[in-house]
Amino acid sequence: MADIGRLLTAMVTPFDGDGQVDYDQARHLASALIDSGSEGVVVAGTTGESPTLTLKEKWRLLTEVKRAVGGRGCVIAGTGNYSTQESLELTQEAERLGVDGVLLVVPYYNKPTQEGMFRHFEAIARSTTLPCILYNVPSRTSCNMAADTVIRLSQIPNIVGIKEASGDLEQSARIIEHAREDFRVWSGNDQDTLPLLAIGGYGVVSVLSHIVGVQLKTMIDAWLEGRTAEAAAIHRRLTPLVRAMFLVSNPIPVKFALNELGMRVGPPRLPLTEPDESTAAAIRTELSRHRIDLPVAV
Repeated sequence: MADIGRLLTAMVTPFDGDGQVDYDQARHLASALIDSGSEGVVVAGTTGESPTLTLKEKWRLLTEVKRAVGGRGCVIAGTGNYSTQESLELTQEAERLGVDGVLLVVPYYNKPTQEGMFRHFEAIARSTTLPCILYNVPSRTSCNMAADTVIRLSQIPNIVGIKEASGDLEQSARIIEHAREDFRVWSGNDQDTLPLLAIGGYGVVSVLSHIVGVQLKTMIDAWLEGRTAEAAAIHRRLTPLVRAMFLVSNPIPVKFALNELGMRVGPPRLPLTEPDESTAAAIRTELSRHRIDLPVAV
């Protein structure tokens, strides 16, 4: 299995002036993210506006990004949804396209039981040889996957970890303590990255790394190497930028920020819209206070 790094970027999907996927810019962005600290990218996830992408767009996007990244980092495909059978088929197609792993979100809208969640992820994992990362994000799915369910799922060999975005450090600690020894927990919230590392977490699937990837990588490395004061200082410095990136629904702020910085990724697709002027002004102000790590020159 591919080595899936500690700092992964949940990559936005660039659109052109006509609202079509801009594959050239997607390749450029993916490469720039790897050059600025990310060890891999998640494609067609929440930040990538997956609900608005057609299957044809997803497959080409995965192919183009994988080609751009090459062996410099991993490409993780968002293939989970509310349908077990469809998630299974999407995962198998992503494997055929040569991605390095898949991200599987807790089924949304239909609100399964914990047993239903277990069987859902078990079925998908059994259908592929790819590393599978679970994704628990109750704020979007309306369902929290309990720690005990995650611990059960960790016994399936190719379920290698979880993107935990519940914001519940007690739940994360229970998973870290009782899951399979090599099971990894990535933070799904940028503000939780350092606290999660402090209790034994592995890394982060980040939105903020679009902008300050080198600094996030430095923070992670500093913590792992025992330079805890340095890591804490970086965390504190970046906290206001995290807040700015989530003033309204992700990926609205980060797409606006990237466009402001010269990395043209277009507006989000409806039903998401560009930020209002008050929100835009707040994002501009916060961006001006930080060193930007992302290379934006084409």
